[in-house]
Amino acid sequence: MHLKEFEVRWSDVDANRHLANSAYVNFMSHTRMAFLMELGFDHRAMAIHEIGPVVFYEHIYYFKEVFPGKPVKVSLEIVGMSEDAKFFEFEHNFYNHKGENVARCEMMGAWMDLKTRKLTGLTNDLLKTFSEVEKGANFKVLTKEDSRKFARVPNKGL
Repeated sequence: MHLKEFEVRWSDVDANRHLANSAYVNFMSHTRMAFLMELGFDHRAMAIHEIGPVVFYEHIYYFKEVFPGKPVKVSLEIVGMSEDAKFFEFEHNFYNHKGENVARCEMMGAWMDLKTRKLTGLTNDLLKTFSEVEKGANFKVLTKEDSRKFARVPNKGL
C-alpha cells in the first residue's frame, strides 16, 4: 500500500469548515502521481512513451469529517488491472490523525496514447513495472466490460 500524508490547510476547507470535496480529489490525484513517479512513471517517462493516465470515475464515500489543523493520510492500493494494464482500478482510503478511516474512494482509469488520443496498453517494460506492484486484497483482473459497468453515455446536447 502506498501512503501519503497531507496537511489540511484553510484553502482545503469549504463553507462548512471541513475538508472540501475538491480537496479530497486533489489529495487523491497527488497521491496517485506520487505513486506513479516512484514507479518511474514520471513526466519524462510518460513523454517518451507518449502516454498519460485518464480517470473514468471516482466514487467517494465519506464516513467522518476532517478539519484543519491535523494531518490526513491517503492510501492507494491497486485493486484491479487488465492483463495489458490498459485499465486499472485504485482504492484510496483517508485516515485522520487517530488512524480512523474517514473516507474511501473507488477510482477507475486507463492509459491513453497521446498521439492517437485512444486508450492503450502499456509497453512491455512499463507493463512489467506496473504488474510487479503489490496488489490489494480484493484484486481482480479487469476487462473492457468492467470499464462499462456504470453504462453512462453523453446526452444528445442542447
